Amino acid sequence: MAAPIERVWAYLSDVEKVAKCAPGFQSLQEIGPEHWKAVVSVGVGPVKAKFNLDVTRPEMHEPDTMTVKGRGKAPGSAVDLSGKMNLTPIDGEQTRMDWQATVTVNGTLASVGARLMNSTAEKLTGQFFSCLQANLQTSTTAQA
Repeated sequence: MAAPIERVWAYLSDVEKVAKCAPGFQSLQEIGPEHWKAVVSVGVGPVKAKFNLDVTRPEMHEPDTMTVKGRGKAPGSAVDLSGKMNLTPIDGEQTRMDWQATVTVNGTLASVGARLMNSTAEKLTGQFFSCLQANLQTSTTAQA
């Protein structure tokens, strides 16, 4: 990321900003500290589903480690996800982000869209990180 670690952490800590980069994001409601309800619409091939998600951030170690967990349902489908992100400063103006995620989809979306699941996940992940990088670069340019 073309931004210092402090700026990347601040951006990633702002759930509203991060949610807006999620493809299919529709709404977010804060339930409590580090706990939200989100609505996300996802399509895999011809199958579309609107998931109501329960999302938490059970682990945060400023400025370098964050874990996100989520569980949700859509008519005939369910999803369980977890993700972990680690930030490492490269220099004063760049940050390396390492991340890993596990997403398990069950039900109609999984059975009908099984062949397309990996390519869809890669596409959505690419869209998310492109948005994240663009927004971080915009905020870096605005502050310069």
